[in-house]
Amino acid sequence: MKPQRSTSTITGILGKQLLMVVFLMVCSLSLQAKEYEAEQQRIEQFFPRVTQTSDPEGGHQVRTLSDGVGTVYGYAYQSINVVDMPAYSGKPMNIQVLLDRDGAIVDAHVLEHHEPILLIGIPEQKLHDFTAKYAGVKADQRVVVGRSSDDKAVTVDAVTGATVTVMVANEIIMRSAHEVAASLGLVKSNIDARQKPAIVRDDVYHPANWAELTGNGAIRRLHLTNGDINKAFNGTAAEGVDEAPGEEADETFIDLYTAHLNPPTVGRNLLGDNQYRLLMEDLQPGEHAIAVLGSGEYSFKGSGYVRGGIFDRVQVRQFGNIHSFRDTDFQRLNDVYAEGMPDFTEMAIFILREQTGFDPGSPWTLELLVRRQTGPVEGVFTSFELPCQIPEEYIEHPQPTAEELAAIEEANRPMWVNIWYAKSFQIGVILVALVLLTVILFLQDKFTQHPTFLKRLRHGYLVFTVVFIGWYALGQLSVVNVLTFVHALVQDFRWELFLTDPVIFILWVFTAASILLWGRGVFCGWLCPFGALQELINEAARKLKIRQYDVPFAIHERLWAIKYIVLLVLFGISLESMTMAEKAAEVEPFKTAITLRFDRQWWFVAYAAVLLVINLFTRKVYCRYVCPLGAGLAITGRFRLFDWLKRRKECGNPCQLCANECEVQAIHPDGHINHNECHYCLDCQMTYHNEDKCPPLITKNKRAKRGKQAPAESQLIPVQVVEP
Repeated sequence: MKPQRSTSTITGILGKQLLMVVFLMVCSLSLQAKEYEAEQQRIEQFFPRVTQTSDPEGGHQVRTLSDGVGTVYGYAYQSINVVDMPAYSGKPMNIQVLLDRDGAIVDAHVLEHHEPILLIGIPEQKLHDFTAKYAGVKADQRVVVGRSSDDKAVTVDAVTGATVTVMVANEIIMRSAHEVAASLGLVKSNIDARQKPAIVRDDVYHPANWAELTGNGAIRRLHLTNGDINKAFNGTAAEGVDEAPGEEADETFIDLYTAHLNPPTVGRNLLGDNQYRLLMEDLQPGEHAIAVLGSGEYSFKGSGYVRGGIFDRVQVRQFGNIHSFRDTDFQRLNDVYAEGMPDFTEMAIFILREQTGFDPGSPWTLELLVRRQTGPVEGVFTSFELPCQIPEEYIEHPQPTAEELAAIEEANRPMWVNIWYAKSFQIGVILVALVLLTVILFLQDKFTQHPTFLKRLRHGYLVFTVVFIGWYALGQLSVVNVLTFVHALVQDFRWELFLTDPVIFILWVFTAASILLWGRGVFCGWLCPFGALQELINEAARKLKIRQYDVPFAIHERLWAIKYIVLLVLFGISLESMTMAEKAAEVEPFKTAITLRFDRQWWFVAYAAVLLVINLFTRKVYCRYVCPLGAGLAITGRFRLFDWLKRRKECGNPCQLCANECEVQAIHPDGHINHNECHYCLDCQMTYHNEDKCPPLITKNKRAKRGKQAPAESQLIPVQVVEP
């Protein structure tokens, strides 16, 4: 019995554990779904034109936001994939940041945080209100929480009672935005400023006293009086609060010094040989030690490192990136040995870790933040900057390798060039396909003499157009592209606007060339994914013996006008508002059927489905009568230079075979081909070369055959003449 009880107990425990695992999985999926929903809502709110959000790409998991027809409006990413930085709680904060094409922040929204002050005290909405202030800030700008003496800096007000939290949020937003924008080529990368980090020379040392180290710039000083502080808070809510009286205005508020300790001439002379050796042994490769020394009534340490592990009064900035210090980055400094140094009330060593990417050979800034209380918990911040740079004799600038030079060149390339590199596979496949199509078109007389082979080749090409060009590469051209191009010509034309989507650009270039040579039919008949989808569906319907209906030609040629009217209406709307025109362009089912693969609101899907159902009974009704893009191409198709489609004098009178067989009814009863409506399927040319099908050719061959059967010379039959 005991073994049975043991088995039962184990089974029960395993069952409970399994239920717990399932419960946790369900909770995780639920949280992920809510997070995704929040992301999408922000994207739709700030980018209403966006209909296509790509999958996360690259090391930073950036998603490209576009309308699915070639126009990129911005980018979205989560900060957790770029900067894994602990906040006040010690756990990372995850912020979704939306960037536009110019590298400006459109929206910053907190998706996840564990800040106790916001969970149990201050309303979480205040944090969202704080991050909303970053809208319009460029990724390469400097943002300061509170006030700043730097006129070029962007200042944002802190959240009262959650200063450390918003300082970390500021660092997360700006550092991640700069890194992502630089990787996309929207702003200059840090590599442009520093290329390769300098190396501190450990073989350069000479004895130096305090005066020599301050004289050559190895030690930098920031001296602030009470009057300087009073002036900094003028015009704020803290003006006059705790302000020193006039007679004390010239007294020292803080006398601050800082030095980079890694160079032996600086570190050994300040710390002494033994303390310097121990410090260097504690540092990991790529880490740097900064000494901060101060005296006066203001403490640069404050109490932040006791409250939450983050110092909220000093921080380091380099290349636009802000580096805060936690208690684990702090070391006490009790003894300084440089001859002639002044007395200090507090001294400290702060460590810049390897992940900060600090470059000792480039300028950096020590920032001092000062806060004044304006209420029980309210306060106002301002900051003061102390520019620093290590003397050149203490560092060495290594020359970049060939690989690093290539990386620098890549970082400096325009964004569209990097996009072309990223989409090299799609570009290569499409170029090969376009070369094949060009060969077919130039050698159409040869191909049309083999109708079975050409039909199979064409059907395969249509499948490629739908699957690869349309659903995979999102290469569906749209009338929106035409309207955008026309407006760009009369406004601010920039090639970069169109080069950012290489697939769309290549297809448009080929379409423009094909219009000059063959007319609009090449795109509509071979390269339009939605047109190809309709044709394949109709072919399947014919195989299934679904009855087909032809529109009487008299009605058919009047219905042609609809698409031109639609085009004119869209163009008129675009003159008033491109946004309205893009919404009106939903008359095209391209986004629904191709770009979004029918993953859309039901009314869009229903509209596209109705068009495809009608297409079961009459081929390409939308293309023939409604499509504004086809109308635009037909207008430009009047500049066609050549007539490649051959006709005979008998075509139309008396022969009506091609006119009756043309699936899009582009051949008039009189026999001539209307190139504005032709989709260049080449069916008429296959009939033209088919000796067993083309009536004029059959008649001609019969006559030739009868001529060959006639005798070569005339034979006279003797006639007997009877005389009367």
